[in-house]
Amino acid sequence: MSSLLLTAAATASAQTQAEGENTTKTLDQVTVTGSRIRGAQIENQQPVQVITRKQIEQSGFTSIADLLQNNPSSGAPAISRADALASGEDVGGYYVDIRNLGSNRTLVLVNGQRLGVSTSGSQDLSQIPLAAVERIDILKDGASSIYGSDAIAAVVNVVTRKRFDGAEVSAQYGQFGQGDGGESTISAVFGKTFDRGGFNITAERSKSDPILASERWFSADGNAGPLYPGSGWSPISQNGSAQGLCGGAETWCTLAPGGDPSNAADYIPLTSDRYANSNEQMYLQTGVERKSVLANVNYDLTDRLNFNADILYNERTTDQQIAGYPYQSGAFDTPLSADSAFNPIGEDLEFRRRLWEVPRSTESELKTFRFATQLSGGFDVADKPWNWEVGFLYNRNKLTKRGYGDASLIATRQALGPSFINADGVAQCGSAASPIGLDACRPWNPLLPYGVAGQGSLADSALQDFLFPITTDTGKTTTKVFSASLTGALLELPAGDLGFAVGAERREEQGSYTPDAFAQTGEYTGLAADTTLGEYSVNEAYAELNIPVLADKPFAKELTFNLASRYSHYSNFGTTVNHKVSGLWRPTDTLNIRGTWAEGFRAPSINDLYGGTGSSFEEYTDPCSVGVSGSVAGNAACSGAGVPASYVQLGQGLQPCTSWPCATPDQFITGSNPDLEPETSKSWTAGIVWSPDFARGLDLSLDWWRYKLSNAIISDSVDRILRDCYVLGNSARCEGIVRESDGHISQLFYGLTNLGHIDTEGWDIGVRYRLADTAIGSFNVDWQTTYTSKYNESGQNSAGDDIEIGLVGQPGYFRIKSNLNLNWQIDDQWGVNWKTRYYSGISESCVTNRACSEPDHYANGESDPRRKVGSNTFHDLQLSYQAPWNATIAVGVNNVFDHYGPILYSGGDVSTAFPYYPEFDIGRFGYMRYTQRF
Repeated sequence: MSSLLLTAAATASAQTQAEGENTTKTLDQVTVTGSRIRGAQIENQQPVQVITRKQIEQSGFTSIADLLQNNPSSGAPAISRADALASGEDVGGYYVDIRNLGSNRTLVLVNGQRLGVSTSGSQDLSQIPLAAVERIDILKDGASSIYGSDAIAAVVNVVTRKRFDGAEVSAQYGQFGQGDGGESTISAVFGKTFDRGGFNITAERSKSDPILASERWFSADGNAGPLYPGSGWSPISQNGSAQGLCGGAETWCTLAPGGDPSNAADYIPLTSDRYANSNEQMYLQTGVERKSVLANVNYDLTDRLNFNADILYNERTTDQQIAGYPYQSGAFDTPLSADSAFNPIGEDLEFRRRLWEVPRSTESELKTFRFATQLSGGFDVADKPWNWEVGFLYNRNKLTKRGYGDASLIATRQALGPSFINADGVAQCGSAASPIGLDACRPWNPLLPYGVAGQGSLADSALQDFLFPITTDTGKTTTKVFSASLTGALLELPAGDLGFAVGAERREEQGSYTPDAFAQTGEYTGLAADTTLGEYSVNEAYAELNIPVLADKPFAKELTFNLASRYSHYSNFGTTVNHKVSGLWRPTDTLNIRGTWAEGFRAPSINDLYGGTGSSFEEYTDPCSVGVSGSVAGNAACSGAGVPASYVQLGQGLQPCTSWPCATPDQFITGSNPDLEPETSKSWTAGIVWSPDFARGLDLSLDWWRYKLSNAIISDSVDRILRDCYVLGNSARCEGIVRESDGHISQLFYGLTNLGHIDTEGWDIGVRYRLADTAIGSFNVDWQTTYTSKYNESGQNSAGDDIEIGLVGQPGYFRIKSNLNLNWQIDDQWGVNWKTRYYSGISESCVTNRACSEPDHYANGESDPRRKVGSNTFHDLQLSYQAPWNATIAVGVNNVFDHYGPILYSGGDVSTAFPYYPEFDIGRFGYMRYTQRF
């Protein structure tokens, strides 16, 4: 299959209990990640990092993604538990992003076979119970010639426990120092081995409670942070406001405290102290619950014939919550009718009211079923072992998303329309002459502030039932893989066997995502969306050679080259061929020099090709606005579009923006592109591994890497379209931009395109040292560092020149990430583990009315004011005790010193001190774990 499986037996450990001796035997399958050739020592030729079972237990994490997220080579995935505003089918999943190239450019395998994907191509690591994991291999190199599509940045291979003999039960609970964010995990592993095979089963339940943004100092005061409380709050507030009730016709007025909502004289101008702080209702971290079962059975049918099967079932439920919808009547042409019983002036009223009483919540439930089976065997040719394998993989994801808190526009039109007070003194829709029953309509008074009682209050449960439907989105994806492979030794060379592997695979992907009817028709306040439906198949053939050139020669203990090539034919776009070359030179027993060159590709996902349209409130900078960097206000393109030369970009609530990028008050539309081509890449690595004789137990490694990605599938951004249209004067790019009479953009479409280019380069540095045992125990040091010297994306400056935009040092693109792990083991009973996680300093674009450390900074020939913040270091501690009754008790604290990152103003969906969490901690987290073995 996707990697070599070598069966090897190993006795785990014999432990004595007070009442006798209990021996547990574990039989593992050793997986060589990065090659198809049985017996090839390919792992020395390529940069492979291994996370062992022991390291997993020492981390205190309860998911694979959290474990990988804290690896120095990992970047911040586009979707995480901290992304409260994320929408679509991928929300709630756990993803890994190696080298910051995107989670869908890192291929995830389970025991060498692909993990199932969503229609967007995302691979959810939460499907795999952590208790079932034996180790995790990270091949930090392009490997499309070995594994096919998506293996551009890296390959993560999760190897599960095989032939486990005995039983193990574990329970862990932890929470943050603030008393929230509780996480509990219960798992059980049971296995039995016998002469010709064995089986094992792992069951795990994990639950992580949500955390409100209001419960953290850095997010409680809104998007300006604690230094500027209230300055970033929204004028579309829970107090409600309308135009023309006080002052001039353009003045927004709200009901005075204690005032009579039916008396126009009781309305006063809306001031910032009555704005909405949406973070009071926003989740800083979503809640997730996972239930999973993984079973494995393997049996030697004969001495040369083996059967293996894995079955996985997983349920994942994710809870999201964001603030009540900021309703603007002008956006939906739903003024408060002049004939409404709640209208104080008898004229149609434009109003704004955040639907505070009903926060928007979403429950996403994903059910995964996975079945993978292989039949493998061997035979001899000229006294050389040959092996074959045939396999089948089936993976199905079924998604159900239930949403509540977005209002039906059909209902709001009725609730805001004509109404009257009936003979019983009750507000009723319609008129006295033509009443509408309360079972069919409920009047709404949007001018009644939150917390103020009265008829038409949004706190009325009957009115909520009328206005707010429960929406349901559904999705389903299936992956099928048929495979066959043959590997062996073609002939014996002076330096060893010429190993080879050939194989063929057929993969079939099908996917659909069907939004609720309200989303498809646009008849509600939520984001509009269309159905995604599509499928494709790919037939592939590959070949690999491992060529030993020299062995046991002076200055050439080993010289080996590996060549691999894969041919892929896709039903939707055609063919692609990708190659890879790697080599290992071992001049001495203690020094390895290695290098690779690889071609890579990523096929467009079903959603990229066949997805419907979707909508979002985008943040962008309008070049026709005064007060922004690179403004062209008043030029021919702007004035020709009817934009006044003095125009200031309007944000939510149609208020002038005070900082950029600024969120649009209207939904912009995005969509798929059936003409997309595959992404392509080239990658290079070169490294040295040295284990000096003078320091036994010391291993040093240094690896250089570089990736060049072309034809990247990206969303044709709003800023790129506006720059092309108004700055560069490309009139064709102006099509689809709709502006209102006040100048603001009310409609814009931006789709997917093959326009992206990424060039990134850096170094991985590793130091591992196992010191000689001492009288006070044994010590181990593991220090891993990633230094990113370059991360450039293609772009244009305001003059239209093609440039590469450097991102290293900006939020999420750390120049240095480093982990230092110190372990102290005492008498095989007590263990102390200390881990230090370091992130270098970052800078962000300066924001108007906020601190700016480098206002005169220039980049790419343009003014680029920057604000720099310092580096951050987090420390984790775990104490463990191996009890004589065959149990392990562990107590740990992550972020021992309760460190927090710096305030950042230029990004993030929720106002946090670090919008690019999950890389930074959000508090001190303590936990305790008990594991009992039988």
